[in-house]
Amino acid sequence: MERGTGIDEPAPNTALLIGAPDWIEAVRATLEATVPKLEPVAVSTADSDEPLATWDGGTPMVVIVDAMTSSDDSRSFLERVRARWPSRPVVSVPVDGDERLASQHLAAGANGYVPFDDRESLLQEVLDTVLEDRDETGERRSASDARRRARQFDAVADVPVSGDHGDVLDVGPYLWVLEADGTIAETNPAVREGLETGPDPTGRSFVDRRYWALEAVSPLESGLEAARSGAYAEREVALSRPNAEKRTLPNDEERTLALSFHPIESGDQGVVVLGRDVTERVETIRELRRSEELHRVTLAHMTDTVLLTDEEGRFTYVCPNVHFIFGYTAAEIHELGTIDALLGDFYDEAALAERGVLTNVECTATDRDGDEHALLVNVREVSIQDGRRLFSCRDVTTRKQRERALTSLHETARALLYAESEAEIVQRVVDDVEAVLSLPSAAVYRFDTAANALEAAARAGIGDGDRLEAIPLGADDAVANAFVEEDTHVFEELDPSDSPVDGLRSGVIVPLADHGVFLAGTADPVTLDDVTIEVADLLAATAEAALDRVERDSRLRARDRELKRQNQRLSALDRINEIIREIGRDLVRADTRDDIEDAVCGRLTDADRFAFAWIGSLDPRTDEVTPRAWAGDGQGYLDALETLAADSTESEPTSRTLETRSPTVVENVASDLRAGEWRSPALTRGFQSVASVPLAYDEFSYGALTVYADRPDAFDETAREVLRELGETIASAIGSVERTHALLGGRVAELTYEVDVENTGTAIDRLARILECRLDLEGGIQRLESGVLTFVTVTGCSPEAVVDRASSLTGVQDAHVVSASASASADGGLVRLTLSELALATRLAEHGGVVRRLTADPDGTTLSVDVPSPVETASIDDLVRSTYPEASLATRRERTGPPTTGDRLESAVLESLTDRQLEVVRTAYHAGFFATPRAQTGSAVADSLGISSTAFSNHVRAVERTLFSILFEDSYATRVQ
Repeated sequence: MERGTGIDEPAPNTALLIGAPDWIEAVRATLEATVPKLEPVAVSTADSDEPLATWDGGTPMVVIVDAMTSSDDSRSFLERVRARWPSRPVVSVPVDGDERLASQHLAAGANGYVPFDDRESLLQEVLDTVLEDRDETGERRSASDARRRARQFDAVADVPVSGDHGDVLDVGPYLWVLEADGTIAETNPAVREGLETGPDPTGRSFVDRRYWALEAVSPLESGLEAARSGAYAEREVALSRPNAEKRTLPNDEERTLALSFHPIESGDQGVVVLGRDVTERVETIRELRRSEELHRVTLAHMTDTVLLTDEEGRFTYVCPNVHFIFGYTAAEIHELGTIDALLGDFYDEAALAERGVLTNVECTATDRDGDEHALLVNVREVSIQDGRRLFSCRDVTTRKQRERALTSLHETARALLYAESEAEIVQRVVDDVEAVLSLPSAAVYRFDTAANALEAAARAGIGDGDRLEAIPLGADDAVANAFVEEDTHVFEELDPSDSPVDGLRSGVIVPLADHGVFLAGTADPVTLDDVTIEVADLLAATAEAALDRVERDSRLRARDRELKRQNQRLSALDRINEIIREIGRDLVRADTRDDIEDAVCGRLTDADRFAFAWIGSLDPRTDEVTPRAWAGDGQGYLDALETLAADSTESEPTSRTLETRSPTVVENVASDLRAGEWRSPALTRGFQSVASVPLAYDEFSYGALTVYADRPDAFDETAREVLRELGETIASAIGSVERTHALLGGRVAELTYEVDVENTGTAIDRLARILECRLDLEGGIQRLESGVLTFVTVTGCSPEAVVDRASSLTGVQDAHVVSASASASADGGLVRLTLSELALATRLAEHGGVVRRLTADPDGTTLSVDVPSPVETASIDDLVRSTYPEASLATRRERTGPPTTGDRLESAVLESLTDRQLEVVRTAYHAGFFATPRAQTGSAVADSLGISSTAFSNHVRAVERTLFSILFEDSYATRVQ
């Protein structure tokens, strides 16, 4: 049992549950899921025969009870609950119950009733209702109101299961309990879920609910009035069209309800209304009535005419619909006398006598207006009253007319199959209109997308003086409207001033999809029959199909031309790829830069691939373009370039490429002949288009490659991209060759840069500025798996200060003192720094360059680098300035010489050592481990490296073994000799 504290204190938002334990758990779960604002507390009837006496938790907001589990009568128990909490709503949720029990509980004071099995779907709704259900004074409804509702439910329970008419009463799912004034007191879930779409209908007028159709108001009022007077009443009423969210009938069908009105205590206590859906029965009756009407109309309007005659041919019966064919009334047909007067002598009497029936006998007849009709007549011998011959006449005039039109249309369609142009199609269509449609005039308008108007493309039977000017879309014109609306327009018996085309008073306008409009007509004010309009649509569809075919063929031809152009481009691309493959093989075999440049130019001009190709570079001393290699028929062109004025309006493509370091393409040299003086000598030698690409790789430039073709537009996007990639490949190959050449003693450029104090490009620079000391890079750099290892000589401060400060910089991963000055009075020493990155040194190394010296002090930084001599100084300048933006080139010095034995030995040793071994021996060397006497012990060096003494010793011995084996083994000695 759950209990509260304080007997008289209110317990806000609490719902007191009284019942068996299982019942309490089930209702508690429902409340927590559907009404979370209420806090359930409980008193179990299993703990006490007087559960109300055990509750001391104050006044709950609502009481939910299963009175069936109490020891006394459930009604008495509910009355005691009501007496305990007279101002709080009580809801009965019995495990077992029915409508009688609901009536009893409501009469005992319950404000709501929910069957236990329906708690999950109904409890929340009932709680919302009872918690908001107050009278006009603001208090809860009184017990008398509840007892009155109980009498209303009793009235429902007392409804008989069979009526006075002996039929079983079909009590439907809909139920309303009405007050005496016609307002709604209660509804069942079927009403609330199936009909009501708005707020709670309680207290609102039953007759004025929105789901009643307008015509239902009167029968509802009369039925309600009869029940008020104590009489039972039945009415059938219609519901308004179903709401898409609440209705279940398909296709928005109307619904009909059969309502029965039951008075409560002679009607003075209200009315109970029961409803059942009788839509299916009403619809069945309606369908029967429609079927009867259909048969009646069919008989009256059947177009076949039936006639009966005697043996002499005199009429004994004439079908009432005879006027459909002949235009006469039945009486007038009788006045004609005999069948021969109406149809003539059209059948063989002997054949009829022999066979008894003649079918589909063709004949013609003239109607009352003088128009001729083609008929199919069946003649049969019969004996119907006085009749001996039965004639069944069918008018096939329209069919015959359609057959003739379709025959002509077939001939037109066959001709259009061989038409090869739009003009031929539209002219053939208008020429055949008179034969196909029996209309003398026709025209076809084609839609002009550029002018956004309909232009007359062909005409027939319309004089030159008639109006056939262009019709803009959007104009108030029947022709334009038919095209825009994509719908056939028929005009008949128009006044000449209203005609879409001058002179035509009747006609038809048919759109030809996106092609335009077809028009056919006559100057006579006639009415066009259905066959003419139908065949006009067919003729237009045939013309449209022919225009589609020609347009499709035109697109196919255009596609073929495009495919041909693509094939040509692919062939050109294949040729370029072949050149690239050949150049690639040459680059692999080339030993020098000259070999590379000569091979590239030669391959590009082989077999008349291109007219001329040359490679030029910028001389750093004169800033002039110097040819390095060329091939083709244009050497004289290079000579001509030397005589051009330096201030020419437009630079030659090679110069522009070197200036901008981006590709330059001239699609047509002759298109702007006066733009640059270089164009005239180029055209003189047959150069029609030019493409120039930089020989650059990773910001290192080796000049420019320029290619000339003997036709305009020779370099499409694909060719340009291939040439651009070729430039990078050539640059990479030159760089590789020059690096190898430099290592083997080739020409090397030593570049020295001065950096002012404002530039702090590396962690070494920042440390020198902050500590106001001098730091010199010792022994180059070594790349580790993560970071770069450097050794720095310290002058002007203690190495410990450098290590302490370096540990606070983000660019430094690790710092250790390798050695300190031996003099106690002097600062300085050697520091090992592991930097996150030293991008400048790394990038230089990738292109054969090395940082020879890096000195940083409070006044600035001096940087010396060695690069292969062919690398353009501008490329190195840009690379250095990516780290030091204000760096200036102080000196450039070139040197050369054969590689020494020491160079080879160094290379062999470095290639044989691991990164870790090299790091260990470098640290030991700079720490003075190999000095005599030793500046530091092996243990001290091992501690600085973070390894054991044994590991340090193993690394040193491994390096010594590698060094001695290289020195003394025959293989190396042979290589040195």
